[in-house]
Amino acid sequence: MQGTIDGFSYGLVTPVAAFLMACLGSALGLRCTMRCLRTRRAWKPGGLALGAASIGSGVWTMHFIAMTGFVVAEAPVGYDRLTTFASLVVGILMVGIGIFIVGYRASTPMALLTGGTITGLGIATMHYLGMAGLRLDGGSIDYDTTTVALSVLIAVTAATGALWVVVSRRGFLASLAASLVMGAASTGMHYTAMAAVHVHLEETAAGTGERAAELLVPMLIGPAVFLLLAGVAVVVDPLLLTGGRERPTGSGAGPCGHSGVPTQRIRPRPAYRDPAARTAARSPRRSPPDVHDW
Repeated sequence: MQGTIDGFSYGLVTPVAAFLMACLGSALGLRCTMRCLRTRRAWKPGGLALGAASIGSGVWTMHFIAMTGFVVAEAPVGYDRLTTFASLVVGILMVGIGIFIVGYRASTPMALLTGGTITGLGIATMHYLGMAGLRLDGGSIDYDTTTVALSVLIAVTAATGALWVVVSRRGFLASLAASLVMGAASTGMHYTAMAAVHVHLEETAAGTGERAAELLVPMLIGPAVFLLLAGVAVVVDPLLLTGGRERPTGSGAGPCGHSGVPTQRIRPRPAYRDPAARTAARSPRRSPPDVHDW
């Protein structure tokens, strides 16, 4: 028989909280990516990895915050821990591949399209792998293919658009707009994908639906703490926050250069037109004879 699904058992609390968490992770990740595109520092790979982990953790946390409001009226809902955490790892890895492609090859449209596609597919993979960890007593889940394809298209389009804004625009407002777009699209992708879900229960299955908040809330603590630490790292580094450029090195950095070492001054050579004057200038000067030498 067909199960009765309710994805908003807590009302608007879970959608709003999920949206805010997705925006937070996207803001941190895109800000790190934007800063890494403007620098050639040695920690650029670390910054891109931090950005990928922030986006992946934010989207994963968004997904399971929204899933705390998912209830099947006729059967209790549970989750397999291994599959649930595997969705986090796989999602971060795929998002990281897309972020690194954009971080090192952002000047070409093909790199932007490839990186955005892989990032969007990573978000979609995270969602459906997380759904694969859902357990129903005496029930099974299938999906509407058209709605699934639409959800994947939303994820890919949103990721590509957000990365395009980061690459082509500068400043805090650009990264904020990109994070809002990505957060809204990630949340919209989740609920679009959930609209494709159909639950089939056995005729003998009977019971009362249970919320999975008791299981999911402890699992969300780790990614939430990571996002908090990532936010602190972004705030501590003023260049990450403001998106400013590095100071130029060499003589363009001022009289003392970037490292504080005074630059050498080159004195112009005197121009002698008279050959006799040039010879006299090159010959060593002799002091007058001392009176004791006589």
